[in-house]
Amino acid sequence: MAWTSEDWFNLACELIPGGVNSPVRAYRSVGGMPFFVEQAAGSRIRDVEGKEYVDYVGSWGPMILGHAHPAVVTAIAEAAARGTSYGAPTPGEVEMAMLLVETFPSIEKVRLVSSGTEAVMSAIRLARGFTGREKILKFEGCYHGHADSLLVKAGSGVATFGIPGSPGVPKELAALTITVPFNNQVALEAALAAHGDELACVIVEPVPGNMGVVLPKPGFLETLREATRERAILLIFDEVISGFRVAWGGWQTVTDIAPDLTCLGKIIGGGLPVGAFGGRADIMDHLAPAGPVYQAGTLSGNPLAMAAGLATLRILQENAEHYESLDRKTFSLCFDLKTLFDEKGIPVTINRSGSLFTVFFTANPVTDFAMAAKSDTEAYARWFRGMLERGISLPPSQFEACFVSFAHTDEDFERTLTACRETLAAW
Repeated sequence: MAWTSEDWFNLACELIPGGVNSPVRAYRSVGGMPFFVEQAAGSRIRDVEGKEYVDYVGSWGPMILGHAHPAVVTAIAEAAARGTSYGAPTPGEVEMAMLLVETFPSIEKVRLVSSGTEAVMSAIRLARGFTGREKILKFEGCYHGHADSLLVKAGSGVATFGIPGSPGVPKELAALTITVPFNNQVALEAALAAHGDELACVIVEPVPGNMGVVLPKPGFLETLREATRERAILLIFDEVISGFRVAWGGWQTVTDIAPDLTCLGKIIGGGLPVGAFGGRADIMDHLAPAGPVYQAGTLSGNPLAMAAGLATLRILQENAEHYESLDRKTFSLCFDLKTLFDEKGIPVTINRSGSLFTVFFTANPVTDFAMAAKSDTEAYARWFRGMLERGISLPPSQFEACFVSFAHTDEDFERTLTACRETLAAW
C-alpha cells in the first residue's frame, strides 16, 4: 500500500525536528500538515498521493521558468555525467561570474557560495573586515538567512512563528545589530546619526519578500544610498529573491541604485543550492586568498548548480523582454483576486512587485513589518486551507511571497480564481 503524506510526515517527525528541514514547511501557522511532493513539472506540483496543485511557491523563488524545465534538466544531467563535484575550479564558475559581472554594473568581482544565507553571512564578514567596524544595520522584517547577527527582528519563518530573535544567538552579538523599520526615513537617519561611525554596513532587501512583499517608498533607497556613502558605510543589497525575479538583473538594474555589495541566490542556481556575493573590486579583493578576510566552501561553484543556473539565466537573457508579459499576467491575477475579496466584503491588501505578490488580510496599506504583523493571520490560514483543498498551493505563511512563473498559463489562473471563488463562497 502506498504511503500517504500523513504517513511520511509522522515518520519524519520521529527523525527530523518538527518533521521538516525548514520551519515554514511544517504548516504550523496555517494548520494541518504538509503534503509530500513526488514530482513537479511546469506550473504544477504533485504529491505522493497523486493530487496535483497549481504551485505558487516555486521552491520559494528559483523556479521562474517552471519546474523541470527541459533545458535545465538536460544541463544538470549532462553535468552530472561528467562528475558531481571536484573541489577544483571549473569553467562553469567563470562563466557564471562573467554573466553576473556583465549584468550588474555594481559588481566588478564575485564569489560563489552554496546558499543565500552563506552569501549574506560572508558579505557582512567582508564588510567588517574592509571597514574595520563591527556593527551592522538591518531593517525589521527583512530576512537575510539564519546567520546569528541577522535573526534580530527578522522576517520569513522567524516572523511566521512570532520569534523575536532566537535562542543560541549571544546577546553580545545581537547588540552589534541595529534595527530600524523599513521605509522609515526618520528612524533611519536617527540610527545613522547615533551609530554611523560604528557601522560596517547596512543590509536591505530592496524589495522585501520575507514579511510578505513590501515595496520601498519612492526615494527611500536613494536616501539610504546617499546616507551610507556620506558615512563610508557599505550598502549591501540582498537580492537573493529579487535578483533576476523582478527584472533581468534585479531591482538595482531597474532603479540604477548601485550598492557596494550584492547578495544573490535562488534563480542563479536554477533550483539547485547556490549563492553569490559580489561588488566593488577593491572590497572583494579583501577576500582570501587575495586578502585577509577568510571565506571558503567545499561545494562553492558546484558544477551541477552552475549548469542549472547558466541554463536558466541564458533562457531569461534571451527572453528578457518577456518580463513585461510576466508582470502583466501577475498584475491581472492580483486584480482579479482583489475583486473577488471585495465582492465578498473581505478586506485584503495585495502588494506586488513583478511576479512576486502577497495577499495581506488587512484593509490598511502594508509598508513595513509593523503593518504586516497586523494582518489577520487566522483569515490567511483559512484561505490557505480552502485553496489547498481545491488544488492551489500557496505559501504556508502570511509573511511570505507568492511566485508566478513563465510556465503559469491562463488555465492555471482561471483554476486559481475558481478555487478562490469557491473558498470565499464557503467563508
